[in-house]
Amino acid sequence: MPKLVLVRHGQSLWNLQNRFTGWIDVPLTEKGKEEAYKAGELLKDIRFNVAYTSALSRAQETLKIILEVIGLNIPVIKDQALNERHYGDLQGLNKDRARAKYGAEIVHLWRRSYDIAPPGGESLKDTANRTIPFLERAILGDIAEGNDVLVVAHGNSNRSIVMYLEKLTPEEIIKVELDTGTPIVYELDKDGNILSKEIRRLG
Repeated sequence: MPKLVLVRHGQSLWNLQNRFTGWIDVPLTEKGKEEAYKAGELLKDIRFNVAYTSALSRAQETLKIILEVIGLNIPVIKDQALNERHYGDLQGLNKDRARAKYGAEIVHLWRRSYDIAPPGGESLKDTANRTIPFLERAILGDIAEGNDVLVVAHGNSNRSIVMYLEKLTPEEIIKVELDTGTPIVYELDKDGNILSKEIRRLG
């Protein structure tokens, strides 16, 4: 049965600095590169046929490291549909400063609700509205052909995929956190139904 593997990119510079990143293109930290290397080590048993990533360099760099570690040269498809959630007016702002500026309760609502977006930005629902059609059209198309697929994207774009695959409610998905550089391995049937799920961690 085909496998679909989701990986959130390794730690970025703005993850480290506790800033809202969204669509701003920031690089990986050294720790982020190490997380990508470890993810590759954890996935050496899977011979992927194709990989997908976002239009942002932190995801692309993570994917590049993973494929180098595994020793694969496969087609890579980059698409904005897999970009991180757009944080609008919060992008670049330190999260503590955002709480001081807007209030802790409203910032918590913007970050953790399903359908309430920050000013000028996207909610998780908005993110899903662009990620899921691409998943159905492209990624699950590869699964239907029996291909093993690697998706290296972002916390919220990957969460929207998890929500879809696992048929989670808005209340359930807001409690789900995805760690950087930690592969989630799904075995699917050709219709995209989950047969098994494994979260791989070193040690």
